[in-house]
Amino acid sequence: MSAHRPGRFSIGAERESDLHRSLKFRYSGGEERTEMIIGDFVCDGIGKKGELIEVQTGSFGPLKKKIPLLLKSAPVKIVHPIILTMYIETYDKTGALLRRRKSNRRGSPWDLFKALLYAPELPLCPGLSIELALVDSTEKRVADGKGSWRRKGVSIAGRGLLAWHGSIPLLCLRDYRRFVPFKKGQEFTVQGLGEKAGINRDIAGKTLYVLTKLKVVERIGKKGNAWVYRDA
Repeated sequence: MSAHRPGRFSIGAERESDLHRSLKFRYSGGEERTEMIIGDFVCDGIGKKGELIEVQTGSFGPLKKKIPLLLKSAPVKIVHPIILTMYIETYDKTGALLRRRKSNRRGSPWDLFKALLYAPELPLCPGLSIELALVDSTEKRVADGKGSWRRKGVSIAGRGLLAWHGSIPLLCLRDYRRFVPFKKGQEFTVQGLGEKAGINRDIAGKTLYVLTKLKVVERIGKKGNAWVYRDA
């Protein structure tokens, strides 16, 4: 594998959030192992075992082309933060804190399947692993009048790492069976998965779409208007 660092600041590094930067350093083991040029790409870092590190805070869709090319050089680990609790801090233009509140939304490992929706077969790539980083985060907002009308002109300035709660490694397809909370051979529907796992129907549907693409579960027919699944 041929790798070297670009200049001190790259375009990607300048745009990244504090959350992204914190995870990049954590998994790469130091600044000197980050922002590495691999062929035509810049990866977030190189891990202690020589694996390439990609921190992806949003959809995996943009990685569909990049990851297979990186895998030609070395194994790749995608680090995806799962924000369990979010604290929203709003500042004025001078940087003074106006208010701080806890978001009502709670994240969970099931959020992975929203990120995988537009790249559902990515985990099939040999040499690729995914690790869910379970964190609390702060979202910094600025009352500058330039943000969305829904937020009454308040802009989102970025997210930071507040607390670390461990990780969930997904090293192979067998590890995705943790998201099938049924006995082997047991049949279930989207609604059944939602009720069993305590997740909403939308997340349950996205989960089964991805797991079907990964051949972790399979559709076996219909019960009324609902698709019926079982482990593959």
